[in-house]
Amino acid sequence: MNRQRGVALSGLLLWGFVVAVVALLAIKVAPEVIDYYKIQKDVKAVAAAAGGQTVPEIRKAFERYAEVDQIKTLTPADLDISKEGNEVVIEFAYEKRIPLFANVSLLIDFRGSSSGHGKAE
Repeated sequence: MNRQRGVALSGLLLWGFVVAVVALLAIKVAPEVIDYYKIQKDVKAVAAAAGGQTVPEIRKAFERYAEVDQIKTLTPADLDISKEGNEVVIEFAYEKRIPLFANVSLLIDFRGSSSGHGKAE
């Protein structure tokens, strides 16, 4: 006797639902993660060029980078600028709440540093 092969309608619906939820998460979260990596790139570039600049000059330099990359999530005032040895270290941390559907949202804590310490959580 030949056995039938294929996917039942209930299995197709279940997998369709799973794929839809994963796609929804990816579409909502991807722009925020991309924004985090833009901020991280800009912070590292500003710290590398900081040389003998003062804190207000460093904030102004980050503001220029943020304007070019269209970053609205983080302002120059949110940066924590310090010096470790002869190296300028710029750190930042912020929360992003992403509404998914109805009253369900996803909260992501982003942290970064020009020295490489600090990762997205």
